[in-house]
Amino acid sequence: MSVRIVLFTGKGGVGKTTSAAGTAVLAARAGQRTLVLSTDAAHSLGDAFGLKVVGHEPVEVTTNLWVHQVDAQRRFERSWGEIQGYLMLVLDAAGVDPITAEELTVIPGAEEVLALLELRDHAISETWDVIIVDCAPTAETLRLLALPEALGWYMTRVFGVQRRVIRALRPVLSRAAGVPMPEDSVFDAVVRLHRDLEQVQQILGEKESTVRLVLTPESVVVAEARRSLTTLSLYGYRVDGVIANRVFPDGEGDAWREGWVASQQAMLAEVRLSFADLPIWRSAYRPGEPVGTDALASLAESAYEGADPLAVPSGEGPMTITRTDTGAVLRIALPFAQTRDVDLARHGDELVVTVGSYRRLLALPTALARHTVTAARVEEGSLQVRFRFEQEEQS
Repeated sequence: MSVRIVLFTGKGGVGKTTSAAGTAVLAARAGQRTLVLSTDAAHSLGDAFGLKVVGHEPVEVTTNLWVHQVDAQRRFERSWGEIQGYLMLVLDAAGVDPITAEELTVIPGAEEVLALLELRDHAISETWDVIIVDCAPTAETLRLLALPEALGWYMTRVFGVQRRVIRALRPVLSRAAGVPMPEDSVFDAVVRLHRDLEQVQQILGEKESTVRLVLTPESVVVAEARRSLTTLSLYGYRVDGVIANRVFPDGEGDAWREGWVASQQAMLAEVRLSFADLPIWRSAYRPGEPVGTDALASLAESAYEGADPLAVPSGEGPMTITRTDTGAVLRIALPFAQTRDVDLARHGDELVVTVGSYRRLLALPTALARHTVTAARVEEGSLQVRFRFEQEEQS
């Protein structure tokens, strides 16, 4: 049986960590060997459990429940150290001082990227039944989840050519440029990084892996959650539900609170309309911060109201192919996207789909790669691309 993976994300400050931690406690109490992993540089999981979480390995919180806050520096040295060493040699040859060179050779978002590699290691270890991931705020998470595919394109299209050229011309290039050319070990390190991130994408693309959106009933937060659903669908990730956090109870004669309740109820109605096809769980605003396993379990139980928080959603994924009499229709779920927001182009065996500021290079399945795109439109929350078989063109 594949491990059940749920990634929690949302705008900063909406309660992602407590939602993730509470769900993990429920999973552990149901007898599932559960790991809750943080990819957020803030690392507040330990605070949620009222524990000091230190060390390189998962820390046991209670029966069946472990917490892992990734040691980014250690993982960085394992996965990026050799590449960084070469880059620092290049910068040194260019006259850059060592401290500045070290800063320049740290990849942006390195902690989140390396946490994904830790997720991969845990997912293939067969140690866990459930892995809950407390992700970074939405924008960082979306960039993070797009990385494996983007790096895959570079490796396929550019890297192999660069490696062959540099291997053949290394002595000449070193003398001409005055800087050391990369050795094969550097290229091998990049290949390993790409392979590991590619496996991350495969794991997160399985039906047992889903993303859960956490929000508060505020217009700015809900608008970002809608955009997140569109972008996650674009990259092929399944969203399995929405947690509406910090919902005020009835005002009970308090005019100030009644105003908040009315405002939140209006936004919750919008949430129900916006995410009509998804489960929506509500978590009440509590008088105190939930800290510790009992408080977190109470919070999660109240939100899920008896529903299974680990149920695997049924139905189609974000991308489907349907055969027709003359060809096929490729459907990519893009909830909330409008025609004006979407741009589509084809380059060889790839479709380039752009939605707002996010772009996906989609390698066409073999069944479609040989055929012609005849039409495309955004309709009923999806981009529908129509293909005509070659034999239909020639007949």
